[in-house]
Amino acid sequence: MLDLLLIIELALLGLCAGFFAGLLGIGGGMMLVPFLTYFLTQRGVSPDLAVKMAIATAMGTILFTSISSVRAHHRRGAVRWDLVQRLAPGIALGGIAASLGVFALLKGSYLALFFGVFVGFSALQMFRDRKPAPTRQMPGTAGQLAAGSGIGFLAGLVGAGGGFISVPFMTWCNVPIHNAVATSAALGFPIAVFNVAGYVLGGSSVLGLPAYSLGYLWLPALAVIATCSVLTAPLGARAAHSLPVRQLRRVFASLLLVLAAYMFWKGYSAL
Repeated sequence: MLDLLLIIELALLGLCAGFFAGLLGIGGGMMLVPFLTYFLTQRGVSPDLAVKMAIATAMGTILFTSISSVRAHHRRGAVRWDLVQRLAPGIALGGIAASLGVFALLKGSYLALFFGVFVGFSALQMFRDRKPAPTRQMPGTAGQLAAGSGIGFLAGLVGAGGGFISVPFMTWCNVPIHNAVATSAALGFPIAVFNVAGYVLGGSSVLGLPAYSLGYLWLPALAVIATCSVLTAPLGARAAHSLPVRQLRRVFASLLLVLAAYMFWKGYSAL
């Protein structure tokens, strides 16, 4: 299993991930991937497989943090459940296509490069703080099905809860930032369910997996991180409702830029 020091490190990581999950609606997955990649590599897992297992395990934690954070947002009436219902079917389609198909075919270094470029672009767009056209609204049912598919697909490739796409998308459509963050937290659950199912099935026959793995999931790390993250997710959700809109957007964008730069370097150095 895990040694005591690693358990402590994973526990601290889980506490931080849970807080950011509630604060920014990102599920906490993106900040977990670099650390989990390092831990797995140190335990003798090949770098390419370590990246994939880190992405899958990070997504697994979102099953738990999303429930914890969305309850706190729901009590404040911030979740747009009408949007969740229309985006979720597309998320299911996109998640399965990513985790059961494309994810297994791509090298870990390419996944890291994709993460860096796409998330970095999203962060810069948020820093520009361009105001959406006041008449712009969320698209109709077909448009939200397509948007959900894109969110689920891209989230499945980088192990995130989809907030790095769904929050900018919803604010671009004039959904208030606090509602967008809360709704993104709710979307994290279907994103995690369908992507985790794909990771388990797609990784079931992969060679070189460490002990106590279920497909691409590293179960010991998942258990420690999930247990700790659910404790701090409600704290982050409460903080999200006390911060001003501009500050919340800049915190979100700053986090994305740091993560994007690290993962781009990680992918480039592995080529």
